[in-house]
Amino acid sequence: MSASTLRATVRSQALRNYASLGLLLGGILIGAAAGALLHQRAAVLKPLGDVFLNLLFTAVVPLVFFSIAASIAAMRDARRLVRILGWTILFFVLTGLIASAAMIAVVQVFPPLVGEPPALPGTATAESMTAGDAIARAFTVDDFPGLLSKKNMMALIVFAALVGFAASRSGEKGAPFVRFLESGNAVMERVIGLVMLYAPIGLGAYFAYLIGVSGPQLIGSCLRVVQIYYPSVLLYFALAFSAYVLWAGGRTGLRAFWRAIPSTAITAFLTSSSVATIPVNLAAAKRIGTPEDIREMVIPLGATIHMEGSCLSAIVKIAFLFGVYRMPFHGLDVWATAAVVAVLCGTVMSGIPSGGMLGELLIVTLYGFPPEALPLIMMIGTVVDPAATMVNAVGDNVTAMMVARQLQGTAAEPSPAIAPPVDA
Repeated sequence: MSASTLRATVRSQALRNYASLGLLLGGILIGAAAGALLHQRAAVLKPLGDVFLNLLFTAVVPLVFFSIAASIAAMRDARRLVRILGWTILFFVLTGLIASAAMIAVVQVFPPLVGEPPALPGTATAESMTAGDAIARAFTVDDFPGLLSKKNMMALIVFAALVGFAASRSGEKGAPFVRFLESGNAVMERVIGLVMLYAPIGLGAYFAYLIGVSGPQLIGSCLRVVQIYYPSVLLYFALAFSAYVLWAGGRTGLRAFWRAIPSTAITAFLTSSSVATIPVNLAAAKRIGTPEDIREMVIPLGATIHMEGSCLSAIVKIAFLFGVYRMPFHGLDVWATAAVVAVLCGTVMSGIPSGGMLGELLIVTLYGFPPEALPLIMMIGTVVDPAATMVNAVGDNVTAMMVARQLQGTAAEPSPAIAPPVDA
């Protein structure tokens, strides 16, 4: 891809994504203004928001199943790259857990909600889960119909992964089923795209209802979350990535990284898309010196299943909802559960179109928060998405360097001038 074509693609993607974000925020702000003016009378708009939420809750089960199963079923020639893939997945999970732990520490010092929480309709019905409960839930659906409920999302994710893996190992006999999964995934992507066309109206109507019932202080509570998130992301971006790169490539690698990575960071922030950033990210990895086979696998894979920025935002959203519904966000079990959920939101859900929104849906369903909680964290997610995407995309490049260091002892390919001699 030529430089001019790449710039045109980035501009086009940025315009599309920011137009979509603008419409969403515009709908939310108009709805908030309507709620402030109408007060309790804004409840008449609630059915318009209910339509949007119901469509999302209905579509989420087939969407998650087809997306995960199809992506795993499409794997080819995995044996040759098993070491790269193994270390890649390990680093994806570890960095996601570290990002989650970092944000858990932040929200202990700077709680996302202070003072009296806004009065919202609905209550959180689920009791606080232990980490063991959260993990066990992934394996404890006792009948197939249980997988078809949004209340068992973790079990559905595990089952979809097993189906995808089995399909990929079935050879020619499984080929028609793999095509079915890929076709189903394409159809569900289009379904979500159609549902999201209604999002500005649906979210606007629901926010009018929430503001009318709960009062304008709800907006102030959401803005505090944003104020906590952006500085935290910048610190993580500078400190954590520098530490990872220093371990992977030493001071030479650190200098090469910070010289090459601004183009990736800027592109990701402008487009709000890790996938759209892949060409720029690959070019940056090449300038850093990451081996070709590693960068060509880790970065495209990371664009779909590695989202440290999303882990950071998931923790803030969870802590915020705990505050709204007067649930204590303290204790090792609570923190461990939140970290597991955040990693799920930042890995499993990230390859799905509107994956951030579906990660928010996962938070609401796993914890048993009422449907009214979803528009709140969707608004937060919309505002923090550019910064989260920047961390996500740059994190893919960092992971590629760490994988290279683990496999060959250095994050950069050896120069031909100093390449080790070949034994006769």
